[in-house]
Amino acid sequence: MAGRISDDDIALVRERSPIADIVGEHIQLRNAGGGNLKGLCPFHDEKSPSFNVTPARGYWYCFGCGEGGDVITFVRRLEHLSFAEAVEQLANRAGIQLRYEQGGYVPGREQGERSRLIEAHRAAAEFYASRLTAPEAAAGRRFLSERGFERADAERFGVGYAPAEWEALTRHLMARGFTAAELVKGGLAKEGRRGPIDRFRGRLIWPIRDITGDVIGFGARKLNDAEDGPKYLNTPESPLYKKSEVLYGVDLAKREISRRSQAVIVEGYTDVMACHLSGVPTAVATCGTAFGAEHIKVLRRLLMDRSISQGEVIFTFDGDAAGQKAALRAFADDQKFATQTFVAVQPDGLDPCDLRIRHGDAAVRDLVATRKPLFEFAIRNLVSNYDVTTNEGRLSALDAAAPFVARIRDQGLRKLYAVNLDRWLGFQDESFVLSRIMEVSGGAKQAASRRKAAHRSADLADSAIRMETEILKLAVQRPALLGPGFDAIGEDAFTVPECAALYRLIAEVGGVAAAGAGGREWVDRLLGSANETLSGLVTRFAVEEIRVDQMKEEPYATGMLTALELIKVSRALDQLKSQLERTNPVEEQQEYNRLFGELVAMEQQRRVLRERAAGS
Repeated sequence: MAGRISDDDIALVRERSPIADIVGEHIQLRNAGGGNLKGLCPFHDEKSPSFNVTPARGYWYCFGCGEGGDVITFVRRLEHLSFAEAVEQLANRAGIQLRYEQGGYVPGREQGERSRLIEAHRAAAEFYASRLTAPEAAAGRRFLSERGFERADAERFGVGYAPAEWEALTRHLMARGFTAAELVKGGLAKEGRRGPIDRFRGRLIWPIRDITGDVIGFGARKLNDAEDGPKYLNTPESPLYKKSEVLYGVDLAKREISRRSQAVIVEGYTDVMACHLSGVPTAVATCGTAFGAEHIKVLRRLLMDRSISQGEVIFTFDGDAAGQKAALRAFADDQKFATQTFVAVQPDGLDPCDLRIRHGDAAVRDLVATRKPLFEFAIRNLVSNYDVTTNEGRLSALDAAAPFVARIRDQGLRKLYAVNLDRWLGFQDESFVLSRIMEVSGGAKQAASRRKAAHRSADLADSAIRMETEILKLAVQRPALLGPGFDAIGEDAFTVPECAALYRLIAEVGGVAAAGAGGREWVDRLLGSANETLSGLVTRFAVEEIRVDQMKEEPYATGMLTALELIKVSRALDQLKSQLERTNPVEEQQEYNRLFGELVAMEQQRRVLRERAAGS
């Protein structure tokens, strides 16, 4: 066992891992005011950004899914790591040598599993790249040359060659201290009759990297078509490699995707290379699987698509039946984008790599530039399967296309495509086509309307509850503004159980009087004493924006505290009046007089609070 990582080193890792930089490698962050940054949450599907980062305090929180924490929590949650593995990954990134309390410095082989597998893949990529220049790799170099790629291009994308030997890579990596179990678990080797053997042999190799640039797998192309095995072979599922989430080239394309608000989806490694070399640096490809929901999440975080007018996702498909099928499949997922989605199809069926070979770089750029909206492409291709010269064929085509048109969420866009569909089919009767589509979409619309109404009801918050959360937000972020009045107000001022529990926690660590100016140390102290439920609440309040000008924060805090105290007193008055009504003034005269005196004093207290609230 490696032992426990030193607390000082953990603190150093946090200090040298700016949260905005780490989060910004995975999602696009924009200024949200008040020193906060905002982006689309990487942990749940959302159309508008609710993921907030506060660099000054080093915390993040998503108001959509309720997740939150510091930079270590973010890496743990994103990569599915243990605490130690997340710290090790960040330490490697920052160049920090960790110390473990039970034995000083720990050798590399005792580090977290993911770090070890990343190191093995990095070494494997270097090994493959170095073998591309060997005499035995002539077929691989010829393959690249025939497709218009030069040596510098291969180096840029890290293309390599796997020797046609059983154990070339395995021997190389085991000599560097990696174990057979690690190589098999990472998909670099597989079990043979006499031990581990290389998974890739006699193939051209492309390293597949995650969004941060770490090599997590490989794609391998057979060079001799007469040999057994598939033309393309990819790394199997492993702790690093999840094919449903991987996009080849995303590490190279991510900045341009964010900058241009455009992503181009192609079908292969050489297509990605051709696009990038032709001036389309936003190209990415799936790896051995169809484009799906997890790929969409990756792109949406980079595009940060917030409205239908922002961003483009462009699919390039072959013009054959398989390409058309792929386009229709993409149509099904299009509604998960708020961007505009297009299809770019070369009429002669050439993919971007072949197009570049035959017609040059400009032709690849033109292919992307002449894209067509995915809705139009999908609907027109569906209609093309019917004979629209007959009434029967036109009606069949309409009934086939109607569900597609009905699924377009944007009402205006749906109507425009209904008009287009009428023109494409030759009915010359827009109302008839619209009514046919409405028959299909009516039920779905009613269900959606009911869901929206339910959400609106659930989201309505009581003003007193909002006030409680605002005051606690101030207590976490700006404790000095509240002063002794907050510590004196008491737990019973809070009606929400979670808010009362957080007030109690603040009191247990000394109240806001012990918080000083607040900041990260204060938040860390609260988190150190909080249970799991309260930790999330503290993180949320540490990140959530205080929606008031900084110059007005002090009167705002005073006003909110006065208002909460006023609500508390009014609530106590109501209870006192109810108790007084149940007391007999003749038979219980002493008790009645005591309650009446309290009532008068409390009424006076409420008047004072009202005057203070009016003046604040």
